[in-house]
Amino acid sequence: MDRRELFSSLASSKEQKQESLIRPPYYKEIDSFLKGCNTCNKECATSCEENIIIIKEDGTPTIDFSKGGCTYCDDCAKSCPNEVLSVEYKRVIDVKVEIDILKCMSWHNTMCFSCKDPCLDDAIKFLGMFRPSIDEKLCTNCGFCLNICPSDAIKIINKRS
Repeated sequence: MDRRELFSSLASSKEQKQESLIRPPYYKEIDSFLKGCNTCNKECATSCEENIIIIKEDGTPTIDFSKGGCTYCDDCAKSCPNEVLSVEYKRVIDVKVEIDILKCMSWHNTMCFSCKDPCLDDAIKFLGMFRPSIDEKLCTNCGFCLNICPSDAIKIINKRS
């Protein structure tokens, strides 16, 4: 690998990292969100009952599922003084939740319902008592199943990347 390839790969990995940020599910379009979201006192983060909204260096909010999940309570949108976040634009968080069957204990014949228990939408289905799968029609991508998994088998994939 020459220097040009090295620096190109580093630049593309930085771009991919930027794209993988998970944003609150209350904005109309990403461009207006990025422009208008860095001029306030970050009320969205302080109003979040789950404390999962983190303000990045550029002043924009992102969701950190390692701290919990989103209840879609609308408080972050209601507290936005610039109306960049608005209940009017509410949608499912723009990610996909998947189970890594190579890491999942239940896929290896160990009884574990850690992901199913916090799922308020009953989106995680088991075949008998094993082999869980996520019903994408029911899943709201809230993230409550992510940090509870003892084998770190649940992952999120950003739909925009």
